[in-house]
Amino acid sequence: MTAGLQLGVIGSLALSVASSVAIVICNKALISTLGFPFATTLTSWHLMVTYCTLHVAQRLHFFEPKAIDGHTVILFGFLNGTSIGLLNLSLGFNSIGFYQMTKLAIIPFTVLLETIFLNKRFSETIKLSLMVLLLGVGIASVTDLELNLLGSVLSGLAIATTCVGQILTNTIQKKLKVSSTQLLYQSAPYQAAILFATGPFVDQLLTNRSVFAHKYTTPVVGFIILSCLIAVSVNFSTFLVIGTTSPVTYQVLGHLKTCLVLSFGYTLLHDPFTMKNILGILVAIFGMALYSFFSVRESKKKSTNDALPVSQMPDKETEPLLATKDSSDIKKANGVSHGC
Repeated sequence: MTAGLQLGVIGSLALSVASSVAIVICNKALISTLGFPFATTLTSWHLMVTYCTLHVAQRLHFFEPKAIDGHTVILFGFLNGTSIGLLNLSLGFNSIGFYQMTKLAIIPFTVLLETIFLNKRFSETIKLSLMVLLLGVGIASVTDLELNLLGSVLSGLAIATTCVGQILTNTIQKKLKVSSTQLLYQSAPYQAAILFATGPFVDQLLTNRSVFAHKYTTPVVGFIILSCLIAVSVNFSTFLVIGTTSPVTYQVLGHLKTCLVLSFGYTLLHDPFTMKNILGILVAIFGMALYSFFSVRESKKKSTNDALPVSQMPDKETEPLLATKDSSDIKKANGVSHGC
């Protein structure tokens, strides 16, 4: 991994964490303080604003659009939109504790799907670090586990669509050689469309209130606009992180955000905080540190192994020079193709 690419990955991770924590705080104020509980409809507005922002950026030549197969992008857009709606329904029909368990289950199911269908191998050390992480987040955030059939079915569907959607986000960018910006620009209208069409009904089902009958005061409108603007950064950084790292790394990052939100809730909003929360956060941070350490170590090991065959080829005396030149060219091409 080149230094430039490493900086790009670190930048995308930092942007994702900062924007996600910011939007959680903003939405908490909007939903809890100002009484605007229509989360699914709000998400559709987020995606519409994201698309409009990217369209303006494209018109100003900040990036070049790239055509993607219509069936692929429509399926991808609808799948991601559906996963958002199902996660909101899962929260509405389950206890907070069971919803947190649903989010925790996304990592092992993503590992399982990538192992079965993409033949990806995860080392024992990576699996161990993920188990430590999930244990910590579970201790910090899971409070109760009330079960019901409908809620369990919705959670299962939410896990499946989220895992497949995030794996596709990574696979499409790498297979079709499109950047995170290009993919988000192509798919955002379809994600927004399905949520715009279903959001009011989902929110009505969950809150027994109509988004159309809500009283839109100046503070409410102001926070909605602020939430939509922050969401542009959230959506962009999500695609960027998954494209430059992996779906599993993105989920690990998501649990870091959970720990940060719990901490900010305690320090800024004076939410209840116990020794159990503190212990869970510390265990989760230790698991994240292990995952980061082992991921970096395996990445360096892979890079070293990729460079070995050039010097080990038992070819003619003049061929190692050609091999070295070709290897240099390949590395340059990889640096360009991965510098999304």
